[in-house]
Amino acid sequence: MFDSFKPPQTSALVIDRAALDANIAGMQRLCSAAGMRLRAHGKTHKCSLLGHLQMSAGAAGLCAQTVGEAEAFVAAGISDVLVTAPSAQWAAPRIAALCGKARIGATADDADQIAWLGAAARAAGGIIDLVIDVDPGTHRTGAHPDRVVALARQAADTEGLRFAGIQAYAGHIQHIGGDAERRAAYDAVIARAAGVRDALTAAGLPPPVITGGGTGTHAYDLKSGVFTELQAGSYAVMDAEYEVCDAPGGGGWGFRQAMFLAASVVSANHKSHVTVDAGFKALSSDGPPAKVASGAGKGSLWRPMGDEHGMILHPSAIPMLKGGDFVTAVEALDADDSAPWPADAPKLGDIVWLQPGHCDPTINLHDALLVVAEDGSHERWAVDARRITP
Repeated sequence: MFDSFKPPQTSALVIDRAALDANIAGMQRLCSAAGMRLRAHGKTHKCSLLGHLQMSAGAAGLCAQTVGEAEAFVAAGISDVLVTAPSAQWAAPRIAALCGKARIGATADDADQIAWLGAAARAAGGIIDLVIDVDPGTHRTGAHPDRVVALARQAADTEGLRFAGIQAYAGHIQHIGGDAERRAAYDAVIARAAGVRDALTAAGLPPPVITGGGTGTHAYDLKSGVFTELQAGSYAVMDAEYEVCDAPGGGGWGFRQAMFLAASVVSANHKSHVTVDAGFKALSSDGPPAKVASGAGKGSLWRPMGDEHGMILHPSAIPMLKGGDFVTAVEALDADDSAPWPADAPKLGDIVWLQPGHCDPTINLHDALLVVAEDGSHERWAVDARRITP
């Protein structure tokens, strides 16, 4: 792809279609073999066309993290959507309004949320699948396990709602680097989920669905004996953050890097680095820095230089980042006649291909994905679920 495709403009978020297709098929194959439903998480790509690919491959539905994402997916014809984050009261009527167009699920971790959703569903004349969000230990969202039975009974008794199960999503362990350390943290989460399942069953409320898991734990999730539905999302495109983590269960990752950021060299006036049109507005600032995939000397680094710009630092200049005054060091190197200009540095106008550090918030910065086939042809897919409609 790097040799066959030149984007019409940069910075551009580019998807390798062959790698994308292989990733989607691979995760679906794993889920099907394990007898588990795949509910691919749309928060990763926020693109209804990509979501339709996942559904066509066999996914039972999509997850949406926000009401706006759910609205965009349903508007595009996605038939089964679960909003995986508990919502404020203003969101309940908007969730309920989707019921006549698709199967809609919502999560709650509080009695008031259940009441809001039930009232909104009754007003809309629909049914919302209500999933109780269980705190997996992050203390971000989710009810304490001791409260889940009461909340589930309330959901089951509320007109307009259907008690659909529980959610236990442990986002805090997806990127633990070592497989052994991640597995130890995972075992604590799955034990908590199993305990909630057993308590609900004993109370006469067996959860129809136990949903959660992710790309970083998918191998454990599929063998857990607890989850019935997998919420993985990043597997479709992958990123540098997962690349530096051990694959769950050992061995290598079964998913390929499918997403890259194409940037143009817009200034090449220094021996140490060139400047590209990709800064904080093109690449997420959380997680590891983007990696240079192609178009620059081996070992080159990307580092942000503000909102619109980044540097491609030549390997020979990397020590200049370690302490001292970088600006002064650049000026000294440029003035040193004995130091040659690197022959393998990108030139003005060249394209440098970057592998984003964290896929979800990077995609959220872009209006569209350029999806490139093996012959170099491309399509523009709108990132149509990235905004919340007021």
